[in-house]
Amino acid sequence: MSIPREWHTATVLNNGKVLVAGGRDRGGRDISECELYDPLTGNWTSGGSLNFARHSHTAALLLDGRVLIAGGHGKALGMTEAELYDPKTNVWTLTGSMNYGRGDSTASVLSNGEVLVAGGRNETQYSMDSAELYDPLTGNWLITGKMHDNRSSHTATILTNGKVLVAGGGNDG
Repeated sequence: MSIPREWHTATVLNNGKVLVAGGRDRGGRDISECELYDPLTGNWTSGGSLNFARHSHTAALLLDGRVLIAGGHGKALGMTEAELYDPKTNVWTLTGSMNYGRGDSTASVLSNGEVLVAGGRNETQYSMDSAELYDPLTGNWLITGKMHDNRSSHTATILTNGKVLVAGGGNDG
């Protein structure tokens, strides 16, 4: 990569390339620059730039091939801003903002195409029990049920019955 980074996301696109978005550089600076890795050639190219530099965000490959980036920490702890990457145009656009700012959360694409973003850390750095649904058709976020416990840095796995299993993580709230 052209910029060494940590706390970024890496998403495999439908064309097989890997989109590496945001993160923090070695100096602790939040990164907006994104890069694309082509496993066929072994080369890195520009993946455009996020509208907001961020780290500890979450990423999800939508059913239509776009990538949703949501939350994270950057201009503020527990950002609400969400963005979409279109691999056909290599362009980032803003989409609706989450109801709650959060970083260190998870994003799960459901069978109906909506994205469940669960848990994370809010602007006071406390773990959260809230979850939201993103509708890629409207760009809107809807608050949904709460988890039993506050969680951040957890995992979320979609089960064969369509439910999402959230496991582990920190609970400091």
